[in-house]
Amino acid sequence: MSTVTESAVRTALEAVEDPELNRPITDLGMVKSVEVDGDAVAVEIYLTIAGCPMKSTLTDRTRAAAEGVEGVRKVTVTTDVMSDEQRRELRLKVRGATSEPVIPFAQPDSTTRVFAVASGKGGVGKSSVTVNLATSLASRGLNVGIVDADIYGHSVPRLMGSSAHPSQVDDMIIPPQSFGVKLISIGHFLDGNSPVIWRGPMLHRAIQQFLSDVFWGDLDVLLLDLPPGTGDVAISVAQLVPDAELLIVTTPQAAAAEVAERAGSIAQQTRQRIGGVIENMSWLELPDGTKMDVFGSGGGQIVADHLSEITGSPVPLMGRIPLDPDLRVGGDVGNPIVVSQPGSPAATALAGIADRLVTRKQSLAGRPLNLGVTRR
Repeated sequence: MSTVTESAVRTALEAVEDPELNRPITDLGMVKSVEVDGDAVAVEIYLTIAGCPMKSTLTDRTRAAAEGVEGVRKVTVTTDVMSDEQRRELRLKVRGATSEPVIPFAQPDSTTRVFAVASGKGGVGKSSVTVNLATSLASRGLNVGIVDADIYGHSVPRLMGSSAHPSQVDDMIIPPQSFGVKLISIGHFLDGNSPVIWRGPMLHRAIQQFLSDVFWGDLDVLLLDLPPGTGDVAISVAQLVPDAELLIVTTPQAAAAEVAERAGSIAQQTRQRIGGVIENMSWLELPDGTKMDVFGSGGGQIVADHLSEITGSPVPLMGRIPLDPDLRVGGDVGNPIVVSQPGSPAATALAGIADRLVTRKQSLAGRPLNLGVTRR
């Protein structure tokens, strides 16, 4: 006789995680029923919404877990859709009963490293640097997210090959994922290539919603791709996430370096820390192995040195990324070069910058150490 029990199957399902919420489906109330008939098992699970993009992933993981139970020979997995009340309960389990939106990255106990990637002018490859750094960090097993804060010039979905739309559970937004990175962009909510025509307050509200209404989970690193310059969004980010560190992207060109200094100098007024400077398009490697300085040389180091003087704190040059046509191609097709060609000079430089980001020590200043004191 078969010894398969419903309890054994449910125990096995505890290992199945929702790929968007990163929590066991048993904890989230997503297991509707489990029926055992001899060595055959039928499992019905709830999807958060109709047309859930993760339906096949969830059913495959559920089937694999049930098939792993000793004695099981046949598994059938079916799905149903949560009611509004069930979605509300799910949101409460994940986010808690907070009445007002809270930006988790602005809380004193947050352990997420937040980097705001900025530039003085457009066309320096800031967004390409952002997505490649994020993808490189995720490949190390870190939980990484990207906020496309460039509302007018949003490009992160295309660069990451993401055409999925965010899901919504009650008033909680579930971000799409690409290459193991969670991302959100105004581009996810627009039809086609529609322009965004907003004034400052609307930009502020959009960034606030991206940070508070999106369920990011426990991130190790969050990257914000800022628009060029020192406008409304840069100020909003400084207000909403005051501990975010600035990463300034420039090219070797003297004119670009001069403008990049302005973007970094905003840290004096916003009291943000400058994590470092990244020089992009540093040189072009020719077929004979020689290097051509297409945009001059030394701009990144000049920016780092001047910002060190202005802020009174050392601002390092994090790395120099060569001009590589394949980096551009990767962006056009939505396949970052650190994934498609990890051994290329550009990918190697980007991986080196990612290494510097994750190996920097985190200060304990201002953080509770939770150390008890025993008196005798």
